[in-house]
Amino acid sequence: MTEKKKYNLHSVTDRVHSGLSRRYRAEKCFRRFGVCAIGLSLFFLVILFADIMHKGLPAFLQTQIKLAVFFDPELLPLENLETADFNALLKSSCRALFPGVKGRRSKKSLYKLVSDGAAYELRKQVLRNHKLIGTTQDLWLIADDELDMLMKGNIARNPTGRFNQQQLYWIEKLEQDGRLRRRFNLTFFTSGDSRDPELSGILGALSGTVLTLLITLMFSFPIGIGAAIYLEEFLKKGRFSDFLEVNINNLAAVPSIIFGLLGLGIFINFFGLPRSAPLVGGLVLTLMTLPTIIISSRAAIKAVPPSIREAALGLGASPVQVVFHHVLPLALPGMLTGTIIGMARALGETAPLLMIGMVAFIVDIPKSFNSAATVLPVQIYLWADSPERAFTERTSAAIIVLLVFLVLMNASAVYLRRKFERRW
Repeated sequence: MTEKKKYNLHSVTDRVHSGLSRRYRAEKCFRRFGVCAIGLSLFFLVILFADIMHKGLPAFLQTQIKLAVFFDPELLPLENLETADFNALLKSSCRALFPGVKGRRSKKSLYKLVSDGAAYELRKQVLRNHKLIGTTQDLWLIADDELDMLMKGNIARNPTGRFNQQQLYWIEKLEQDGRLRRRFNLTFFTSGDSRDPELSGILGALSGTVLTLLITLMFSFPIGIGAAIYLEEFLKKGRFSDFLEVNINNLAAVPSIIFGLLGLGIFINFFGLPRSAPLVGGLVLTLMTLPTIIISSRAAIKAVPPSIREAALGLGASPVQVVFHHVLPLALPGMLTGTIIGMARALGETAPLLMIGMVAFIVDIPKSFNSAATVLPVQIYLWADSPERAFTERTSAAIIVLLVFLVLMNASAVYLRRKFERRW
């Protein structure tokens, strides 16, 4: 072999090896970039969840104060218990703990240690049991939200903070006497919204969420499944089918607030349905989730092998029987998965519901689909905008509850797919 041929051979080999080295280096860089991207995403996700947990978990505990309440018969006439002055009972109980407190300002500072909702609790107990009148009972009552923040370490214990020196002395005395404790905050799960953080709860928002999602499921599931079956099995392919498919795909990408404007214009302004009602909210979320359900259902129908259809037709089944007796049962797991994912998306939506008035301050628990209500994401939005510091932890606690629901819904979707999915 001549020197020229050897030189050309070595040069080609060197170029091949150098090219391979560059490609391997590029591949390693790409893998490292992907690992760094995933690691960075997980890092920020951990920070987010840690911050939510740190702020929200204390909300599941509530500070209570123990008072010896004398149910004075002079203040509680049997013929007029509904309008009796239960605040006077609380004030006298507070003064009994610290009889040396004099002056209007000092007494007012003392009364602030107990929540305004404690009077309503006394009222409920007396209305439930009239035998309490004339007796003295040691009762654990809800403390004020500022005292709750102090006990949880969110407010500094110094006279320049939220409490003066005299109030700090009372608090220390109550702690020494065992009259302050923290217990599970049942009020957070059993009451509606309130202007007072210690009295606010998510039951109203949860009830509104359940009613809204029920309406969404009642309309979106049958309509979405029926539309997917028609588009995939019975509609002839052509310009009209292409037009529908393009528009359905586009609707899946439309911002959710647009559906809120549509619901405001059609369901409220045109049909005259009540504002801030789960019925309207469910109809708006139905419009929003239908494209997702239709697209996922069509994909599930396409995944059924053509041999199933051909075998059923060969045995004499009609096209309708083929669809409902053979194709639909096999595609149903994928349809259910798409429906649950669509419902999970609807559960976390806020913008379309703001447009139909579900942002209103609502204390009562909704009893029907036409009752005024709000939903959990909107409740989180309202609490996040509140100036009281105690609402910060309740906002995070409500986010935890919402995340639990979302995780359960997505986990159920994964479970249904794995349990019923068939591979061919």
